[in-house]
Amino acid sequence: MSQDDQNPSFKDGLIGALPIVLGYLPIAFSFGVAAVRAGLSPLEAVGLSVIIYAGASQFLALALIVGNAPLLVAAFTLIAMNLRHVLYGPALMKRAGRGASRRWAALWAFSLTDEVFGAALGGLARGRRFSEAYMFGLGVAAYAAWVAGTALGALAGGGALEGWPVLDAALGFMLPALFLALLLSILSRAQLPVIGVAGLVTVAVTLAVSPTSGILAGMLAGALVGLLRRAPDAA
Repeated sequence: MSQDDQNPSFKDGLIGALPIVLGYLPIAFSFGVAAVRAGLSPLEAVGLSVIIYAGASQFLALALIVGNAPLLVAAFTLIAMNLRHVLYGPALMKRAGRGASRRWAALWAFSLTDEVFGAALGGLARGRRFSEAYMFGLGVAAYAAWVAGTALGALAGGGALEGWPVLDAALGFMLPALFLALLLSILSRAQLPVIGVAGLVTVAVTLAVSPTSGILAGMLAGALVGLLRRAPDAA
């Protein structure tokens, strides 16, 4: 193993984030266009990306704003949809080991989106040593791409994608596709039951209730199956 593999640098994180950047730019552009189309100013659109920084939740926020949803309802809906992010930091640090540095965790943890978490976890699964510098590089590149893409879309205006309906529809699948690709890169046979149950429960509850409920139910089901599978080993 090389020195770079042993101590991944900020530059390594920037390079590792390239697939995420390529996925984020068009989606964020689409959000910027949609936000202006919904009546937000370019500054407000960029502000949502700077503060919320969560793709699906930002599109949901637009729907809630356009639908004049009460503030508390909108806030609790967005919080519920993003509860999974609370689990990312502990899961990553558990995989990194007790000796991994946590000095700046409060800062780089802000960037733990689905895709950044998947990329970081995938690196650890392939033997890369945990590094806070690497996490900063990974997170900064992804965050900058999302905010920049939003700004470009907002400045382009609400009608930027009207002449490209197929492209407008396809952009909605890019984030799930990117996360699926990252997930498949670290998939092992032992994880299949957990992922299978989580996926089935998510789809079932989404169809029966709502996407937000489906995500939460899938998370809980996957976590429960994982705990049950580990229980015999602990015993």
